Amino acid sequence: MNKAQLVEAIADKLGGRQNAADAVDAVLDAIVRSVVSGDRVSVTGFGSFEKVDRPARYARNPQTGERVRVKKTSVPRFRAGQGFKDLVSGSKKLPKGGEVSVKKAPKGSLTGGAAIKKAAAKKATAKKAAAKKTTAKKAAAKKTTAAKKTTAKKTTAKKAPATKAAAKKTTAKKTTAKKATAKKTAPAKKATAKKAPAKKATARKTTAKKTTARKR
Repeated sequence: MNKAQLVEAIADKLGGRQNAADAVDAVLDAIVRSVVSGDRVSVTGFGSFEKVDRPARYARNPQTGERVRVKKTSVPRFRAGQGFKDLVSGSKKLPKGGEVSVKKAPKGSLTGGAAIKKAAAKKATAKKAAAKKTTAKKAAAKKTTAAKKTTAKKTTAKKAPATKAAAKKTTAKKTTAKKATAKKTAPAKKATAKKAPAKKATARKTTAKKTTARKR
């Protein structure tokens, strides 16, 4: 059966040949696009379509027997479902009239671009939320560091006047101590100055006694 025969087989059920052709084209296009993008299309009871990557390998030319290197490539693969296998093997009988009794796909079993896009969207939202949390944490850390710096500046500013006042007090104490020492030394110098004339007078008396002694 080719595509045209397939369209003819389902034309009566879909209300005409054109509707059947459009339906077949839409189904095949969706399967091909999903498999090419790397998605897996699975229909319960019928089978699954997926993309398989084959690594680079060596093969032999069947005509010449020469060893040939085959590049890495990707190929589509179809795996029949259990219901399809049972009908082909004969373990289950094919109904004479009506549609083949293939189980309906439960929710989430028909995987394709839409399902994967939803999953990718969820992951993207989760990443964005995590990024927002990290940025919020960084902002909080910056605020705390800024607050610490401001408090440190305030404390240093408070300490600076205190140190200046202490320096002034120490200088005042030193000046008062110098003045006190100057006052103490001044009377001592005066006393020594008074003693000096007394010494001169005694010296004069001794010289006078010596002269009188010589005259006699």
